[in-house]
Amino acid sequence: MSTTTLEQPASGPPGDGESAEIDPARARKEQIGRIVAMFVMPFIMVGMMITGYLFAMHAPSPHNVPIAVTGTSQQAEHFARALEGADPDAVDVRIVATDAQARDLVFDREVAGAVSLSDAGTATVYTASAAGASQSSTVTGLLAPQVLGQGLDLVAEDLAPLPDHDTAGLAAMFMATGLMLAGYMPWSITLSNSPELLRKRRAFPLLAGWSALIAALVWFVADPVLGAIEGHTAAVLGISWLAVFAVGSVQLFLTRIFGPMAVIVGMLFIMVLGVPASNMGMSIYTLPSLYVKLHAFLPTPATGEALRSVLYFDGVGLGSHVLVLVVGAILAVAAIFGVDALQRKRNPDAGAPEITVASLTAGPRPQRNWVRYVTLGAFPLAMVVMMFSIMLGAMYKPAPREMPVTVVAGTEEVAEQAVTGLEQNMDGLFDFGASASVDEARAAVRDRSVVAAYVLPSADSPSATLITNQSAGMSQQQVVSMTFQQVAEGQQVPLATEDIAPLPGSDTMGTVAMYVAMGWIMSGFMLAVVGNSAAPAAMRLKSLLPIAAGFSVFMSLVVWLIADPLTGAVDGHFLQLFGTGVLAIFTTSMFATFLTRLFGMLAVIPAVAVLMFLGVPASNGAMSVYMSPEIFRVLHDVLPMPAAVESIRSIVYFGADSVGGHLVTFVIWGVVSLLCVIAIDTVRGRRTTETAEESVEVS
Repeated sequence: MSTTTLEQPASGPPGDGESAEIDPARARKEQIGRIVAMFVMPFIMVGMMITGYLFAMHAPSPHNVPIAVTGTSQQAEHFARALEGADPDAVDVRIVATDAQARDLVFDREVAGAVSLSDAGTATVYTASAAGASQSSTVTGLLAPQVLGQGLDLVAEDLAPLPDHDTAGLAAMFMATGLMLAGYMPWSITLSNSPELLRKRRAFPLLAGWSALIAALVWFVADPVLGAIEGHTAAVLGISWLAVFAVGSVQLFLTRIFGPMAVIVGMLFIMVLGVPASNMGMSIYTLPSLYVKLHAFLPTPATGEALRSVLYFDGVGLGSHVLVLVVGAILAVAAIFGVDALQRKRNPDAGAPEITVASLTAGPRPQRNWVRYVTLGAFPLAMVVMMFSIMLGAMYKPAPREMPVTVVAGTEEVAEQAVTGLEQNMDGLFDFGASASVDEARAAVRDRSVVAAYVLPSADSPSATLITNQSAGMSQQQVVSMTFQQVAEGQQVPLATEDIAPLPGSDTMGTVAMYVAMGWIMSGFMLAVVGNSAAPAAMRLKSLLPIAAGFSVFMSLVVWLIADPLTGAVDGHFLQLFGTGVLAIFTTSMFATFLTRLFGMLAVIPAVAVLMFLGVPASNGAMSVYMSPEIFRVLHDVLPMPAAVESIRSIVYFGADSVGGHLVTFVIWGVVSLLCVIAIDTVRGRRTTETAEESVEVS
């Protein structure tokens, strides 16, 4: 996820024919416009992002998943009819002649999966996990019940397994996201700060060089540094350069049409629509049908799929995705020349766009151009590097690390013996505890102090039982379920599963809390950053406090309206979510205000780093914090984003049992940030007074 800023363009100076008497009126209108922008722009960007993500991904379910079926004519037709009859809207079945043809269709990603029926009573299900782990799970979930229901033996074969250095298949996704951010982010900032760089003779060479720099950085971090990819250097560099150049060209064209508002248009197509349609994190066949169409021509899917083709499928299918980027770049460049020619014809004396952000720092505009340009380049560069390196480094290779699990037996001594045996085989993966009480273990799972409880067989219950908590995190539940299924098989005992808090149909992936929390955090952050650029006068503390309080109330209500009545991702809990959201947004706005006091617009870099790039992996939202590097488990207890996610999760699924501690986290961040703002304003006020007094004495 990326966040950026948008500035309201200032009104230009009055024309020669205008009288000086109207200057105060124009100044007042400009001030009103800037204050309006301070509220409207965060509202549009946050509302657009959260609505798009919740609408697309809060409850994915299969829609027209392409499935190939092969076997004898009678077998294939019978199986296809049964599969379609089970859920006609879920699958799009095609019958193919041979097993080899079915395998090729899966590997070429023309179908999501295939089943090959044999006369021997077996059915081989073909998937390609490198085409998307969620897609493989969806295909297996659709086909396995039909295979077993028809009395066939199920054989699963992964035709393109993910490599050991990218077990989650997220390398291509994060690479594509970083490349998209690098393409659409810089031009709107350039327009506001250094519009002279937007002239074609400067813009295109700069874009070409910028694309080469970003391509090299993305490859360097992904391959030599993290080892998330191996080899394919030339292809990765070429795709990366083309992606940044194509998106940058389109964004440059959009700045010609929309001015600073181009960043909203770019965010809409690149992030809001492009990320869900990318087929990288979640299968497009589980999203609304709109995203299957968007997948065919948006740059985010084209970039992700091109990288995936090279990294995992020997380049199969690469050409069509590269073609999308090439055509996009050509059309954008042609459109830029056409628009510029038209504008010159209509207004040959038009000057350069007005500078609306004189300095990206808290100080005055640099006198030397090279200083300004270095600062301008460092801003998006730092954002891309942080987003890509932190997010990919945190989540590209998830594995349990000291995940707390309780082992339950009839006596604590027996439980401890079982723990000793499990630790020998799974050293470092789980943090086992021993218990003699099933009720105590169940309570620990419910209050999230442990992830699961494994109850050993007893005389009264010959089956082992795994007690899980799906609402506390789907990824960690999946890990313990797979692990202890293998443990039970090794002990040669059946395994029963008890889920004490299953996720509802409105949040089947367990990510709603993260998206709602992103809405809160982005709202507070953007109020401060946009306000600092668009309406600095309103950022004085005496006016900022009521503005931030009112905006927090407004945006908390907006986020709830999006999550509940608009998308149906949340059911009720209005007062608790609304109140917590107000505090979270206000706290975040105070923290971002403190940073803008220190760094000006460059405050975006540390703010986004703390709130989003570190906050999301530490949030326990999309991925269990017990599956990320140890540092994120520490950050989980102190950062605002994890506090927001866990507050929402507690309110929606656990009766608000742990909200109090997270509210304390918000209060501490808010109070400390506010005190820092007061201290900075006091020191600067004294310096200003002393400078004024010295000037008077000199005079």
